[in-house]
Amino acid sequence: MSKREDQRLAALAKKNAAKIVQPKGDRAVQFDPTLRQRHSEEDPETRRLFKEMKKREF
Repeated sequence: MSKREDQRLAALAKKNAAKIVQPKGDRAVQFDPTLRQRHSEEDPETRRLFKEMKKREF
């Protein structure tokens, strides 16, 4: 790659990294308010922890 292409690629990566992705809401509540509310177990740290625990053998 040329130097110019590297600069364009770096600029594009920086632009995409700056975008903020809004988390999607629970659509089930929108359609059925009688459903139980989910706990906030969906945070990234909890997901990472359980994913790591699944990899281990006991």
